Amino acid sequence: MLLAIDCGNTNTVFSIWDGTRFLSTWRIATDHRRTADEYFVWLSSLMNLHKMDVTITEAIISSTVPRVVFNLRVLCNRYYDCRPRVVGKPECALPMVPRVDAGTTVGPDRLVNTVGSFDRYGGDLIVVDFGTATTFDVVDTDGAYIGGVIAPGVNLSLEALHMAAAALPHVDVTKPQSAIGTNTVACMQSGIFWGYIGLCEGIVRQIRVEHVRPMRVIATGGLAPLFDQGFTLFDKVDDDLTMHGLTVIHRYNLELENV
Repeated sequence: MLLAIDCGNTNTVFSIWDGTRFLSTWRIATDHRRTADEYFVWLSSLMNLHKMDVTITEAIISSTVPRVVFNLRVLCNRYYDCRPRVVGKPECALPMVPRVDAGTTVGPDRLVNTVGSFDRYGGDLIVVDFGTATTFDVVDTDGAYIGGVIAPGVNLSLEALHMAAAALPHVDVTKPQSAIGTNTVACMQSGIFWGYIGLCEGIVRQIRVEHVRPMRVIATGGLAPLFDQGFTLFDKVDDDLTMHGLTVIHRYNLELENV
């Protein structure tokens, strides 16, 4: 069984892959202080709760938080007796090398999304990931990552608005009934929702102008379904795109080893 781990700035996702499907997926808050022992106790408790009798033999990690990787490596080495592949490290090969400026480091999550989306949908894609940051990744015809856009995430923008303006409250992210808010909460929700709709439309439009060829838009991340309500901005919302990308990279590396 493969343990796929995607560590983001806000949450870390663990999925168990049996070679054909994900048996289960769990999420925990990202914390660089969490030890390998704590990870194991948490994972074991969830497996027992779901009556899962599985043996983890392989692991792959994608992490945008470098400080977390050490304890995740220890988790895999100590408790599952395997050496995990870490996306972005030399020992973890990618199907296509990113075509970006020399010396540029591309976030592992963006590389994984590129691989996963190309495997499912082919090339000429814009992958929009609604995470801590809202990212737009451009996938070329052959599946290579060729650049993109990074914008503040939805919740990050809300938090900044609340912190900078003492009179403004915390609000939930939701689709407002109308663009014109008649109270403070409604005004903030409208600004965030319609602001991000406009941001996505504008960035996608400009990328399409520069890329020339027709492009499809794939959305992922927890808030993707919210911004897909009643719009034709996205051709597909794919909830497990990142985890799928990890399984594709893992399979690719196994094939290289067996050549």
